[in-house]
Amino acid sequence: MAMSGDHRQESRGTGTPLVLVAGTGSSGRVWHLHQVAALAAAGHRVTTFDNLGTPGRGVLRTYRMSELVDDTVHLLESLDTGPVRLVGFSLGARVVQELLLVRPELVSAAVLMGTRARADHWTLALAAADREFDAAQGTRTPRSAAIDRALRYLSPQTFRDERATRDWLEIFERAAGAGDPVIDQVDPADLAEDRTAAYRRIRTRCMVMAFGDDRITPAHLGREVADAVPASVYREVPGCGHYGYLERPKAVNSLILEFFGAHPSVSSTSPERDCRSPVAR
Repeated sequence: MAMSGDHRQESRGTGTPLVLVAGTGSSGRVWHLHQVAALAAAGHRVTTFDNLGTPGRGVLRTYRMSELVDDTVHLLESLDTGPVRLVGFSLGARVVQELLLVRPELVSAAVLMGTRARADHWTLALAAADREFDAAQGTRTPRSAAIDRALRYLSPQTFRDERATRDWLEIFERAAGAGDPVIDQVDPADLAEDRTAAYRRIRTRCMVMAFGDDRITPAHLGREVADAVPASVYREVPGCGHYGYLERPKAVNSLILEFFGAHPSVSSTSPERDCRSPVAR
């Protein structure tokens, strides 16, 4: 395992280079719960890293999208491996999409999870409500913050699993109790811009993966990205929310590997055998 003090970077495995780009405020370590081992075992050298704005990497402030793209480009260039495969989630997927417009030669193929090209009314209203709450210096108990986060990011189907529900709420409550910072990692104006027309210029082979119960980036917005990017396919994983890659990791990993041609086809609609809990059983 290699680490870089600049990007808090970790790499595991050998073979085809694959870089995982995390969402807002998430450490690259989030991918180690379910993705890194599976992708490395399938013949990838998997690299994770902390984005700008990740707690622990540096000063928390609001960045422009171009800064996040440049930061990711710097990481890819430092690997010195030639074109890589990219997997981005949420904000990480938006970063990948913008990177494909400015430095497509760095990427051979990309998976875009929980993504969008524009902000619909719901997305804008949710973001505005959060900013108003912060401006009013609103406070929640760790338990109420955990409940709010679970309702936003998880599927109702997850709540049918008693153990998974306890695990998720414990993790969210612990993060809230530790003062887990919630910040506008990217300038709101950048996130509100409609990039649909721009994404029609992307020529890299892509898979857009949406999650059926996603309240943060609803599946129809992901389908719009797939419709815009010429060389793309669309896949939707049912029974999971915005954190679909953690709620249904087996289905998600199978689709990633199928797209990259490193795994036999596994239907995302096969009977549920995933661990919906973030904690390995």
